Amino acid sequence: MFKRILYSKPVYLIMLCFCKFFYQKRYLKGRYFTEKRAGFLWAIKGIPRRLTTGIPWPLGKTTLVNNKDKISFHPDSINIFQSPGCYFQNIDGMIKIGQNVHIAPNVGLITTNHDVYDLNTHAPGKDIIIGDDCWIGMNSVLLPGVVLGNHTIVGAGAVVTKSFPEGDCIVGGVPAKIIKKLEKNKEEKHDANC
Repeated sequence: MFKRILYSKPVYLIMLCFCKFFYQKRYLKGRYFTEKRAGFLWAIKGIPRRLTTGIPWPLGKTTLVNNKDKISFHPDSINIFQSPGCYFQNIDGMIKIGQNVHIAPNVGLITTNHDVYDLNTHAPGKDIIIGDDCWIGMNSVLLPGVVLGNHTIVGAGAVVTKSFPEGDCIVGGVPAKIIKKLEKNKEEKHDANC
């Protein structure tokens, strides 16, 4: 009974209207708001962070985003900002994140490093692009300029220093390398069997 009430249209509209006082409407979309209700829980819990950081989407208590204007993501990937200890360092470079991306705790996405000849300055930034259906394992680091193609899985603790734009693979290690190639059509077959 409670679940039926929680997932009813009137309750959805009430929660949406309330959250629109604090967040931009474009961030209150996607499966975590329409199919599930976790998005509203994250939004309500994140109101104090919204008021102190100015980040216009629900942000977990220990997630850090350097520049809200240099990050783009699909609304179905808003869950990545709830993972504890994640660091989105995008001072001088964009971070672009596709649909249905999962990022585990303590992951760092670093678009800019210190200049090795002058540690008081930063080298020019390079964009990080993560395709659709990617999973970044716990304690991993993606360094400037990395591009991950669709359906790339990064093993826990990996340091990704180069791109894997072809996707459909599992990468891991320091520095990360391909551990396994994944069948491109296996995901489609799996979806058809469900």
